[in-house]
Amino acid sequence: MNASRIRNFCIIAHIDHGKSTLADRLLQATGAVDPRLMLEQHLDSMDLERERGITIKAQAVRLGHTAADGQTCQLNLIDTPGHVDFSYEVSRSLTACEGALLVVDAAQGIQAQTLANVYLAMEHDLKIIPVINKIDLELAEPERVSTEVQQAFGFSPDEMLYVSAKSGIGIDGLLEAIVDRIPSPTGAADGPLKALIFDSMYDPYKGVVAYVRVFEGSAPARGKVRVVSSGAESELLEAGFFGPTPTVVQQLEAGEVGYLATGLKSVGEAPVGDTLTMASDPAPEALKGYEPLKPMVFAGLYPADGEDYLGLREALEKLQLNDAALSYVPETSMALGNGFRCGFLGLLHMDIVQERLEREYGVDLLATSPSVAYRVSLYDGGEIEIDSPALLPDPQRIAELSEPWLELSIITPSAYIGATMELVQSRRGEFKKMEYLQHDGANGTGDGPAHTRVLFEYDVPLSEVLLDFHDQLKARSQGYASMDYSVSGYRPGNLVKLDILVAGEPVDALSVILHRENSYRRGKALVEQLKELIPRQLFEVPIQAAIGGRIISRETIRALRKDVLAKLYGGDVTRKQKLLKKQAKGKKRMKRVGSVEIPQEAFLSVLKVER
Repeated sequence: MNASRIRNFCIIAHIDHGKSTLADRLLQATGAVDPRLMLEQHLDSMDLERERGITIKAQAVRLGHTAADGQTCQLNLIDTPGHVDFSYEVSRSLTACEGALLVVDAAQGIQAQTLANVYLAMEHDLKIIPVINKIDLELAEPERVSTEVQQAFGFSPDEMLYVSAKSGIGIDGLLEAIVDRIPSPTGAADGPLKALIFDSMYDPYKGVVAYVRVFEGSAPARGKVRVVSSGAESELLEAGFFGPTPTVVQQLEAGEVGYLATGLKSVGEAPVGDTLTMASDPAPEALKGYEPLKPMVFAGLYPADGEDYLGLREALEKLQLNDAALSYVPETSMALGNGFRCGFLGLLHMDIVQERLEREYGVDLLATSPSVAYRVSLYDGGEIEIDSPALLPDPQRIAELSEPWLELSIITPSAYIGATMELVQSRRGEFKKMEYLQHDGANGTGDGPAHTRVLFEYDVPLSEVLLDFHDQLKARSQGYASMDYSVSGYRPGNLVKLDILVAGEPVDALSVILHRENSYRRGKALVEQLKELIPRQLFEVPIQAAIGGRIISRETIRALRKDVLAKLYGGDVTRKQKLLKKQAKGKKRMKRVGSVEIPQEAFLSVLKVER
């Protein structure tokens, strides 16, 4: 198709503002899906996406639309996730587009990730079309939200579009706006092929299937393709697009979005952000790619049954083929045996990976407490990065211990300013600025908590945000607050390693690195909870929290006393004393050689400790 009739765009929004539902209406309005086969959140193909009501993987689909001038246009839509853990999917999608639909909920208004995604789109020089969604809700205030969007991003009133993705109001006008406002792609159609890989998946029959945007040249369905960075070459098996079902074509032309079945055996050979070109007429240089993904959260995954280790390894290998953000290396724990240290983009990503491993691959898992990566400067001048407390060197060797910090943005109604500030400051947050986004409406009442909203910006350690921060923020703001974050770098801190000892033996899976001022409270809470969770033994079991060689908290699980006198009915008292002495001697021996089995609830308790 002539590039002047192509429009490449994505949908960006805060989580739950209606991206996937809007994509459904666009599919319906353009007749891309048979009405009998249409499902809600049609592009969310994974079971987990449907159950949780969130988009995890970006999806690309080609729509045909007849514009007002009677000409047929090709609209390439990329539906993106909204959760902050999957923001890398959004940034990749933006690079493949010339425009973006900014969807804002008419009831909730601008949220933290609305701001983050708009700034990301502006960095990519995209044409942004502001769309106020859910205008048919009872609580909708489209005029107020429209004014808020105009003030925040500088749109004019006539640029605003008002739609209801649920009922289909305003969808035809939106399609016309996409054709009229979003620029067509540019790029030489007759030069060497330059196709940007913005996502990939592994197919056992076709090898690596690369989702590509063709910037220059054309990609035929047959021929030898080359990955520019690695030089890996392979015979193309197929070219096509998603409409939304895979549709095979003879070639993908400049400006189009589609897929290429490369035949490569590993996703690592065709990394996301790389450029594909033809081996017979290679491009002299690659397109500008993406920053490589760096895991932010690390946790140990172990098979519940030690014999399933090979099964877990195989499952991780297969999952990594379709999730390039997942990383893993083998590790061994004294408490849990052989397993893997896995890297994730955030807690939601970790939760999704665990659930996919258990569901899709039938692996029964034990997971350790999540931690972040720390940088350790040594006295001998070296520097190492550790992602597990068990890898921390001896304190005598450590000159400085640094942790990752975040730039945190929070948007909350003014009624919850105090509660929000108290929460962030209790997590060692450093205040940067506070700004009022929207003042009371024309009525001047300011009754509802959504009327006057405030943007906070803080610097805060990642480890403090990791576990329950988002839940606490929602609880303290009655669900109204939203947050977004980006990593700002590493800073040195007064950090210590907290060890948990059960019956005098350190349990490496329960070790955590934390700030010294929080260590006593966290250690005390941990040992108290473990005392409730570890079953009583026939001997006394001490549970201790220690920093270095110093015990900071202790609880003792009392011995379970077997009634050895139950079989005696009267008789000489010396018989009773003899049995009791024998029991005491046995307990001493048992205490010396006995081992304590720690249930999985004990490991999960690390997540649940109130801070």
